[in-house]
Amino acid sequence: MRILSWNVNGIRAAVKKDFVSNIRSLDADIICLQETKATPEQVAEALFELSDYAIVANSAERKGYSGTAVLSKKSFISSPIHGMGKAEHDSEGRLIGVELEDFYLVNAYVPNSGNGLARLDYRVSWDSDLSNFLNNLRRHKPVLFCGDLNVAHREIDLARPQSNYNKTAGYTQREIDGFSALLESGWHDVYRSLHPDSVGYTWWSYRMGAREKNIGWRLDYFVASEELFSRIENCTIHSEVHGSDHCPITVSCVI
Repeated sequence: MRILSWNVNGIRAAVKKDFVSNIRSLDADIICLQETKATPEQVAEALFELSDYAIVANSAERKGYSGTAVLSKKSFISSPIHGMGKAEHDSEGRLIGVELEDFYLVNAYVPNSGNGLARLDYRVSWDSDLSNFLNNLRRHKPVLFCGDLNVAHREIDLARPQSNYNKTAGYTQREIDGFSALLESGWHDVYRSLHPDSVGYTWWSYRMGAREKNIGWRLDYFVASEELFSRIENCTIHSEVHGSDHCPITVSCVI
């Protein structure tokens, strides 16, 4: 099974930038999208060419903001999970989960801490509640968690760590600690576990030719619960694929 994750920075904009052909070439069984900026109905309308996939989506109450979706050729065995079940988090459509025969797949668009780190306290709360949510879900069956996690976990995960540390959203010690706490409770950062010394970025600013210069950040992840990790064969960052300020990432697993 091949699973893809991609922050598309607006699904209606993405389909005008070869999104469908890119998806076809990557040939994934399941596709997880973040920052769709669309209602479920708008997501389905934008992706009408991908009719071989079942589509479920979660949207923010605020129009044109946030949003997540899952497209699947595999059958779900229960109703989709919309959010963590916490009102303070679930109004932004940032999480959607599906139950498959052998595991849960959870797709999230983690909040950015914002300019001046104005939303850092909220972000830290979100991380803690997400960790509890994932670990509770894991009690029932293995979990694969993916999405734009808006954190560079280690120095190797961004081009300019020194100038960004504790100054820029996504690379503060509190955000790093939040992700570390999840991993330490029995989870694997799949890409880093399989490629411990590889530099691979998944997001580049649109400014100053950052992508052409490869001045980037690794913000997009697959995270596997311990019992599922051994079934994952590879994790690939598709930096050659354009159409968003993020690139897609994929995992292949034996299920």
